[in-house]
Amino acid sequence: MVENEEAQVQPAVESTNDTSESMSDVMRDVVDIALGDLVKGEVLTIDNEKQVIVGLGGGQEGVIPPRELSSERFDHPTDIVSVGDIIDVVVLRDIQDKEQGSFVLSKKRVDQRKVWEELQAKFDNDETIEAPVSHVVKGGLTVDLGVRGFVPASQIDTHFVSDLNQFEGNTYTFKIIEIDPKERQLILSRKVLLEKEHAAEREEALASLVEGSVVEGEVVRLTNFGAFVNVGGVDGLVHISEIAHERINSPKDKLSKGDKVNVKVLKVDKEQKRVSLSIKETLAGPWDNIEEELPAGSVTKGIVKRVTDFGAFVEVKPGVEGLVHISEMAHKHVETPHEVVAKDEEIDVKVLSVSPQEERISLSIKALEDDPNESSDSEQPKKAKKQKPQGKTDIKQPSLREDDGDGSFTLGDQIGDQLSGFMDNDEE
Repeated sequence: MVENEEAQVQPAVESTNDTSESMSDVMRDVVDIALGDLVKGEVLTIDNEKQVIVGLGGGQEGVIPPRELSSERFDHPTDIVSVGDIIDVVVLRDIQDKEQGSFVLSKKRVDQRKVWEELQAKFDNDETIEAPVSHVVKGGLTVDLGVRGFVPASQIDTHFVSDLNQFEGNTYTFKIIEIDPKERQLILSRKVLLEKEHAAEREEALASLVEGSVVEGEVVRLTNFGAFVNVGGVDGLVHISEIAHERINSPKDKLSKGDKVNVKVLKVDKEQKRVSLSIKETLAGPWDNIEEELPAGSVTKGIVKRVTDFGAFVEVKPGVEGLVHISEMAHKHVETPHEVVAKDEEIDVKVLSVSPQEERISLSIKALEDDPNESSDSEQPKKAKKQKPQGKTDIKQPSLREDDGDGSFTLGDQIGDQLSGFMDNDEE
């Protein structure tokens, strides 16, 4: 009811800015005072109930209850007014009991009216205001501006805030997004100002980013396809393929929100306000010094990453995959690589060749195994030798001459000797 009465206030006496005006001049004038009038009065005294007695002129007096003295918290009325002060008040109602004055007055309503006028002017001029957060209430915060302002939870920050208690008692800058003095409605926002600040920071960051440069950033968000990293006020995307040299299933395998990382600026699109970044470009390449780490002829372990019709790709170190061709899987004939290896299996391989320039490395499984065919071939001559008749000797074809003059035996001599040997054996 009091708020409705305030809406009907009509000034009955012109206010003056002459604070040096003596109260005796005011008191000499007999003023017709009506409900809702805005009038001037002099603080005469403060009674035991902390009510302020105000002289209104012409012998008329009014009383200001403590609740109508100020919107601010106070311990005693003297914290707000002093005896002899000339103040503006509004008449709330007429008092039938004239012992303590003829009218109930409010200084707070006049002060609030001035505040509403100032707030309306700030709203019209697109100005900001600064105020402390007084309370956390359902759905948001209240602020004290001499009148009550409300900040919805969705307008507190640029992101969702679960605990609003962290804001209570702190002073922030707000923008008025709705104002209706008649309905005493004041809606404020901190979010719109933060968004404006962030937009300015993004513009500045976009202008300062140079393609090819390396800068530090913070991981602010992870998705299935990559990570968003804030660099100087602008969020850039590190695609999943640019997080590490090796293949990863998810950005979460390598990164966490809040991580500080070095990134290389791949591309800056100022029109679309998009930035492409890379983490792996700042890391040492997996093929660097590969010839020293895995020289040809060395043996190492690896993980089978892919199995194809023509062989298997084996990861021998993060970011380095080599091919075991189907012909290098076994000494026997292999119809399909799946007969020998399976995906994600750990195997031993031998390095056949390394080409860092082409990022290729050839591997072999069969080179670590004995060739059964070589064993069979090496045993074959031995078997043939054992089957050769004993006593058989290789002799040169003898000369058919009767006598070659050099002491050689003739064919007849050799046959005769052999026959003689047989005959001697028979006689024995």
